[in-house]
Amino acid sequence: MNNLESVRRLYIFVDTTNAFAREGLLADPYVLHTVSELVRIAQIATTDEEGKLMFIIDFHTKDSVEFDRYPEHSIEGTNEVKVISELTPYTKDALIFRKNSTSAMFVNNFIETILKMNNLEEVIIMGWDTDICVMNLAIPLQNLFDELNRRVKIIVPKNAVETYDAPNHNRDEYNEMAFKFMNQAGIEVVKKLERKK
Repeated sequence: MNNLESVRRLYIFVDTTNAFAREGLLADPYVLHTVSELVRIAQIATTDEEGKLMFIIDFHTKDSVEFDRYPEHSIEGTNEVKVISELTPYTKDALIFRKNSTSAMFVNNFIETILKMNNLEEVIIMGWDTDICVMNLAIPLQNLFDELNRRVKIIVPKNAVETYDAPNHNRDEYNEMAFKFMNQAGIEVVKKLERKK
């Protein structure tokens, strides 16, 4: 689907790249338990005549100021910035945005692209990490729709998102906090996306 005005459902895959699963300082292979669900939703999206896929990719240069807070990751030109192999086939006709922060909202032309979707009814957001890049997209996107008085449902399926485990970052605790914050902001946090292929 090339005509953005006719998109009713937008499926956004956030940071489903090697950097957060298989390679580099922020990789946590545990997140890969979500892959079968991510693939299922990608298959649904590709057969949805009124749907569109979007991939958000973390993409940094060596001098990224984000590295003041996080270890170096997702450096351009490395395998870390590549979408995981299981999802690569679904990137072919997808919209792709590369971000240099934890929120895709500020990527050049991102908001303009969303605003072209005049008939948008639902946005499904999934990927890694729940409490960082997923939440930092979902909440400001809800804020945008509120500002414009647009009723667009944002859905986050719990079984299609995950975060990492580390000292001072308990995976279960941070997932639950993110779910609470997103729910409080008006986002529909569901156990699973109930949709058939």
